[in-house]
Amino acid sequence: MERTRAGSVALNLAAMHRERGRGASLSIRLSAVIIAATTEEPRVLTLRIGREPIEALPSGPLEVEHRTLEVGLRAWVERQSSQKLGYVEQLYTFGDRDRVETGETAPGRALTVAYLALVREARPGGDADAAWQNWYRFFPWEDWRSGKPAALSPLEDRLGCWVEQAASQPERQLREERVGLAFAQSWNDELVLERYELLYEAGLIQERWRDLGRPASPEDGSISGVPMAADHRRILATAIGRLRGKIKYRPVVFELMPPSFTLLQLQRMVEALAGVRLHKQNFRRLVEQQGLVEETGGISAATGGRPARLVRFRREVLLERPAPGLRLRAGRRVAIT
Repeated sequence: MERTRAGSVALNLAAMHRERGRGASLSIRLSAVIIAATTEEPRVLTLRIGREPIEALPSGPLEVEHRTLEVGLRAWVERQSSQKLGYVEQLYTFGDRDRVETGETAPGRALTVAYLALVREARPGGDADAAWQNWYRFFPWEDWRSGKPAALSPLEDRLGCWVEQAASQPERQLREERVGLAFAQSWNDELVLERYELLYEAGLIQERWRDLGRPASPEDGSISGVPMAADHRRILATAIGRLRGKIKYRPVVFELMPPSFTLLQLQRMVEALAGVRLHKQNFRRLVEQQGLVEETGGISAATGGRPARLVRFRREVLLERPAPGLRLRAGRRVAIT
């Protein structure tokens, strides 16, 4: 699969190299969205870079000695953060015409091949100033676990103004439809990228003003979220949406869990990733029906109440059915009973 992807990227690169005759240069980088989680907090590994430090994803240029893209990615991540990667999948290739990566000085085309990696959290080290950050710092409107996020109502009001400012009735109708789909009452937890890009276009994201070379409008960071270098927040939004969708049909959440855990810990982990609360009994019934876990024979007394049985991921399920995931109803916001 890696070689197939590399071949596809190579074809794209060949086409982009032809632009050099028109004065374009090309830079190729590898970026990693590295996700870990506690039972209450989904986290992403970031680096602080630049003279006025700004948070960025681990990344670096594709180098001649890198045999494959994934080998190059793993090398950069380990060099910058001392984090060894386990589960990795290619996320997306970002190469818009006017895209500029942090650290690029010459004009030209900046291409980034981004990867999603899931790990169990470890203390970062390496050459860079690396740290784990709650991903809701960057997307405060995405966390519905305690009800409607405080950041969302102000954003909705400003989006309403943006709709009214459209130059024509057709444009106004199009904006209204886009807002209605992305920020619907029947919240779709997977539309993280669509919501971010809509907020960016409406001028409610600080990166928008930075990309235009203008001073950012004064925004409350608790509303618009923490900005990131280049378009790394867009890359992170893509990864969150991918992961939220993937946990519904593949058991990737267990890549983030310890070897043994309680069902409540598993539920809290899924809620943290999806940004919604789930019905306790329905969740446990779903896990049992899918045959995702088995008991270890141990118990945990760290629940604050009755000791809870410890379980572990049952890897045989991968051979038993093609899509063994937690088929959660997207956007469900139900209080735990």
